[in-house]
Amino acid sequence: MTENSVTLSESAAKRIAEIVGADAGKQALRVSVEGGGCSGFSYKFDLADAPAEDDLVISKGEAKVLIDSLSLVYMAGSEIDFVDNLLGQSFQIKNPNAVASCGCGTSFSI
Repeated sequence: MTENSVTLSESAAKRIAEIVGADAGKQALRVSVEGGGCSGFSYKFDLADAPAEDDLVISKGEAKVLIDSLSLVYMAGSEIDFVDNLLGQSFQIKNPNAVASCGCGTSFSI
């Protein structure tokens, strides 16, 4: 898969750069898909030191996102966005593969 299979919005890239820049030892945001959550799968966000061998590396400006090859299967075609509204701040993944998601937006099913 190519880098074009998952994209970053401008707001997500800006927020990732801020978060990673605040933690001296970390270089990127790792996004992965795990089993569980109210709809079957859930997204996990962590800070990472360096990419693993099978990671897709997505760069936009100062931001870098790492996605492992297994998670990429579930996230192909997705956009990672950062939303700041009255309900709070959060990363949201607009995933065209998800056929259902929970109310909180952190879990989905395919």
